Amino acid sequence: MGTPEFSVPALNNLIEKHEVIAVVSQPDKPKGRGKAMTPPPVKQAAATHGIRVFQPARVRDEAFIRILASLEPDVIVVAAFGQILPKEILDLPKYGCINIHASLLPKYRGAAPIQWAVINGEEVSGVTTMYMAEGLDTGDMIDKTVVPLSPHETGDSLHDKLSLAGGTLILETLDKLQDGTARRIPQDDAASSYARMLTKELGRIDWTFSAVRIERLIRGLNSWPSAYTSLGGKTLKIWDAQVVKELPKKPKDLPEGSDPEGAGPGTVLLVTKESFYVMTGEDILQINEVQLQGKKRMSAASFLLGYRLQEGTKLAE
Repeated sequence: MGTPEFSVPALNNLIEKHEVIAVVSQPDKPKGRGKAMTPPPVKQAAATHGIRVFQPARVRDEAFIRILASLEPDVIVVAAFGQILPKEILDLPKYGCINIHASLLPKYRGAAPIQWAVINGEEVSGVTTMYMAEGLDTGDMIDKTVVPLSPHETGDSLHDKLSLAGGTLILETLDKLQDGTARRIPQDDAASSYARMLTKELGRIDWTFSAVRIERLIRGLNSWPSAYTSLGGKTLKIWDAQVVKELPKKPKDLPEGSDPEGAGPGTVLLVTKESFYVMTGEDILQINEVQLQGKKRMSAASFLLGYRLQEGTKLAE
């Protein structure tokens, strides 16, 4: 049971080592400008192997539960499926429903553990396999694998790392379930944290935050929903930035009487050929890649060739 790209490596590995009798995925959704109905990645992967796919609007429906029961699965592997499973399904398989969760539980339970690990500046993340329970990511743990974060980790790059790690870990877990060596490790609820769902509003940059905090937000929300500010009445997405303690040279065009130390958060302190520098609540953010509303994503150098950005400009006004 899975839906997005995250689940595909696990499915492919399961197909190689086990008998996958069916796949359950979310219904097709309209996508792109033409709003054409598009199957989710897991359905597409299953189709290439000739595996039957079920796409119930609600897994709680009795008719679907009867179908699932008729398959008599030994185990149900769940990876980013997108619906809460009722007790009738959790109790159905011989070995239970085993979830691949993209964090080192009990930390980061919830919808967006990958992105919040980056946003919060974690040095490591990982994948946990667990017995599913009726609570939100509260079941007993079985196995874990640790994945270090690079200094330039984004939400997308960590997603890909954890997706592959989960695909490997689930095979180890199933081997243990089959030979009776799988452990049940209760979670410490006191050590848990909630990785709340991402929203577009979360990406709005508050320039009073520190440069470190903003830079992590930019990486964590790359590629969705993205971090953004406003420039000249248009949305300006920021795709890549780095924290600097001081400017590489003295600004020429800041308004008279102002200086980097006295400029308010959100002020463009310096514009060079390659990038521009913005004051934050603490330290300075060097902007390296942007996307102005209605334009393509591009380097700051390319952006500055076509947009005359003045030193002293206030972003988010």
